[in-house]
Amino acid sequence: MEKITKIAGRGLPLERSDVDTDQIIPSDWLKRIERTGFGVGLFQEWREDPSFILNNPSYASASILVAGPNFGTGSSREHAVWALVDYGFKAVVSPKFGDIFYNNSTKAGLVPVVAPLEVVSALQEALDRDPSIEITVDIEKLRLICPAAAVDVPFPLNEFTRYRLLEGLDDIGLSLRYEGEIESYEGTRKPWLPSLQRA
Repeated sequence: MEKITKIAGRGLPLERSDVDTDQIIPSDWLKRIERTGFGVGLFQEWREDPSFILNNPSYASASILVAGPNFGTGSSREHAVWALVDYGFKAVVSPKFGDIFYNNSTKAGLVPVVAPLEVVSALQEALDRDPSIEITVDIEKLRLICPAAAVDVPFPLNEFTRYRLLEGLDDIGLSLRYEGEIESYEGTRKPWLPSLQRA
């Protein structure tokens, strides 16, 4: 996972509420064994409608998804986060997230930004008027900023999650901070026990 201090880019207004993980990435995609290539399946069923927002070329370079309340509810599939990241999104702004989706996002480098409904509505309205406006998600200062929508507000993020994002540490990265201690411990284990040491 790469270090994330600040995300600045265009936004895409997804003006729908209660978007669950099955809508984000249909279950047909869960058969894949790798973590890449899921962007093609992002909102696959909705994208069959030519008028769906992801099909609008004006928002083609968006890196921040501005969604309605209760985004990412439903099943615990990590594939929903992988699809958003693979498509090119680096952050999702919503008044409320599904708990498991929120946790999965922080472990995969997708920044979930909780913002009041009126802030989300202001961002969506501004993006409807002008898809080229820029939104900034500042992890260091924990602020969501968009001058074109008169938005400059704090957002919550617990200190450990903030640390993980700033340092670019996924679960494996967190474990590797103790690589020396792990190798030292493994060196003391009986040879007939399972080991992480290379043969």
